[in-house]
Amino acid sequence: MTSSPGTQATVGRTVTHRRYVPYSHAHYAGNLVDGAYSLAAFGDVATEMCILTDGDEGLFASYSDVQFKAPVRAGDVIEISATLVRVGRRSREMDFEVRVVGRGAPERGESSADVLEPPVVATTARGVVVVPAPSDEG
Repeated sequence: MTSSPGTQATVGRTVTHRRYVPYSHAHYAGNLVDGAYSLAAFGDVATEMCILTDGDEGLFASYSDVQFKAPVRAGDVIEISATLVRVGRRSREMDFEVRVVGRGAPERGESSADVLEPPVVATTARGVVVVPAPSDEG
């Protein structure tokens, strides 16, 4: 099914956020950020997707196939996307990706940074959210 009645959810729809990773989130040597940071970002784009498509924040039901492929560091600029891959009556399955699009370059100076071209894929996952039943179903 590519969409569900009473919803704007359509397979292929994508939501993207960008954010700076603050140094207050560094947990490990080398200013590494824990993997939970990416998962929280996935929750944010999934929430926006549900609001746009169903007028409700939805609830996360599960993650599957989470892959940590490259580090995320404090000082990075990341881009987080959610793409709808399956639309059920109440469930929305999405593919998620965190890409590092900018990274600090302190070796050139305290505030130096580079745009990463191409971006570095840091984290991927698949997740399922659920939304309330369409109002015509009671």
